[in-house]
Amino acid sequence: MPSGETKFVIITGMSGAGKTVAIQSFEDLGYFCVDNLPPTLIPKFLELLKDTNNSMQKVALVIDLRGRDFFDELHASLDEIAKEDWIEEHILFLDATNDTLVRRYKETRRSHPLNIGGLPLEGIKSEREIIDPLRGRAQRIIDTSTLKPKELREQIHQLYAGEKESVFSIHFVSFGFKHGVPIDADIMFDVRFLPNPYYVEQMRPLTGQDKEVSDYVFKWSETKTFNQKLIELLHFTIPFYKKEGKSQIVIAIGCTGGQHRSVALTEYYKEVFAPSYVTHLTHRDIGKRKVH
Repeated sequence: MPSGETKFVIITGMSGAGKTVAIQSFEDLGYFCVDNLPPTLIPKFLELLKDTNNSMQKVALVIDLRGRDFFDELHASLDEIAKEDWIEEHILFLDATNDTLVRRYKETRRSHPLNIGGLPLEGIKSEREIIDPLRGRAQRIIDTSTLKPKELREQIHQLYAGEKESVFSIHFVSFGFKHGVPIDADIMFDVRFLPNPYYVEQMRPLTGQDKEVSDYVFKWSETKTFNQKLIELLHFTIPFYKKEGKSQIVIAIGCTGGQHRSVALTEYYKEVFAPSYVTHLTHRDIGKRKVH
């Protein structure tokens, strides 16, 4: 029996979402990596790990639809992993928008594995239907739609290097609905019902990081009531996400353009929860504003 706990990361997700970059990143972090291991062989692989007397304490596997004949067995294999008390299991799911995946297939001139020689979008849609239940089991989801390979590597190193991977964190994201919703959000709130600083001429070129805009957003009674109820809800629900094995929860706050209301609120929420949790903040669309 192994003498210590083995970190066991399963890298999966949509074809074209960056799994090759991910496994290279885990290799850089000292993980023993196996690419495209059929899920039916996972139990046998665990036996081999036991026989090594736990000399490999960090392992990463890539599971994708190249092994689609075995993919139905993956959930059973994951249930078996959960029974092993010497394994710290973690599923990393890489995703991207359909438009992004189609563009990547066109750039590489590759066919989708589920639609060889056909239109990439049809294969992508079929893959999403098959793989979506696994997305729900993942402890961490990364949307690579806007990430360059270097940025994905940096994010993986930040999340999985050293002790950081065991620390639960909250990532607040502000965004604009007109630019599309973030697909990696665990919880999403729409704050377009709040008074909009955009319609105040002197505030239009500013953002929620400016005090004038922030003061405007927070002065309304509906903002005060919304904040009170939302913060109470998050204080109640977040411990349950942590209990379910999540190492990070992504909370997205959206307004129309992602410049004013959502920015001001996420700045505030980060400070509110910082004393209790490790917090991160991303203003996804703040650089997309048009100054008139």
